[in-house]
Amino acid sequence: MTMKSAQRLAQKSAGLTSRAGRKLSVRVNAKLVQKAEYIWQDGQEGAIHKGFTFNELRSKTKTFEADMGLDPTNYPDWSYDGSSTAQAKGNNSDLIIRPVRVAPDPIRGAPHVLIMCEVYSPDGVPHPTNTRAGLREVCEHPVVKASDSWFGFEQEYTMLDGKTQRVFGWPSSGFPTPQGPFYCGVGSESVYGRPLAEAHMEACMQAGLNISGINSEVLPGQWEFQIGPVGALDLGDEVHLARWLLHRLGEDYGIVSTFHPKPVKGDWNGTGAHTNYSSKEMRVPGGMVAIDAAVEKLSKTHAEHISQYGLQNDQRLTGAHETCDINTFKHGVADRGSSIRIPLPVMLKGYGYLEDRRPSANVDPYTVARLLLKTILT
Repeated sequence: MTMKSAQRLAQKSAGLTSRAGRKLSVRVNAKLVQKAEYIWQDGQEGAIHKGFTFNELRSKTKTFEADMGLDPTNYPDWSYDGSSTAQAKGNNSDLIIRPVRVAPDPIRGAPHVLIMCEVYSPDGVPHPTNTRAGLREVCEHPVVKASDSWFGFEQEYTMLDGKTQRVFGWPSSGFPTPQGPFYCGVGSESVYGRPLAEAHMEACMQAGLNISGINSEVLPGQWEFQIGPVGALDLGDEVHLARWLLHRLGEDYGIVSTFHPKPVKGDWNGTGAHTNYSSKEMRVPGGMVAIDAAVEKLSKTHAEHISQYGLQNDQRLTGAHETCDINTFKHGVADRGSSIRIPLPVMLKGYGYLEDRRPSANVDPYTVARLLLKTILT
């Protein structure tokens, strides 16, 4: 091969020469080193029109020529087609996603990241589905700022077989043994889906999320993970990132995780998101005074909270299966049939936290935090 032939071959391989013999100009990019998964809410978790299995989280990947680190301000805003997520009309469909929290990506590995985003309309105003913006506003209140509020979120979910849509591990027809042996159980006769639950916990830990534990639940095939204690904005950011990881890992296991509040009708437990709350006043000796005052305030805003504590929650809050009836507010010590539970160790010590047992598994964690802060502190 002559030198000229070799040069022509090299040009063609590099895409520099067209079939017509014309010389082409190509831009050679610097090496791309980082993948960033931009994640946002479509605001329709639990919506009836989405069906039993579909969740509200959306995401897409952007690449960068350098490791941009973990500071969300280092990452640019991006946009997406809001008409394809039922958040905008087709004639004005571009919506903006703005990074607010960055975490290491435990699936792709370093230096790749997961980015939780807020959604904005084209005019720069928070989109109606941007519930984080409303929480941010409440967090700016002087009393809220001074409260040093902590949250813990108990996210229950039910695993479904990705092909049959039946609860994962259940027989192909009929039902398993009535519930009783499954809560915090061990053994293949008692526990279904542990590999996914363990992989999810490990992923959350590697992502730097404050996941404080997991356990199998009362309904066989149902699990729970806990996020916290964390602040209000971190609560929503970390719960959503943890939910995204659960759904993403489910792709690898052929498992769909649903947050439907009553995935199986009949004598089976529902699926909730009990939320623990404390202010610094509650966490010191004598804090029961502040806890009792908070419960009294919550009793007067029950309807407001219930209206925003998750869709189809009436199927779960029936007064049975460790719930209080949706139209009733009551509180009690160690009472899992109450709206607000005071854990027994808290009562014995005289300080600690309260547990709001009303939120459904499909509740928006930003909304729960906003309502608790607004009712108790402002």
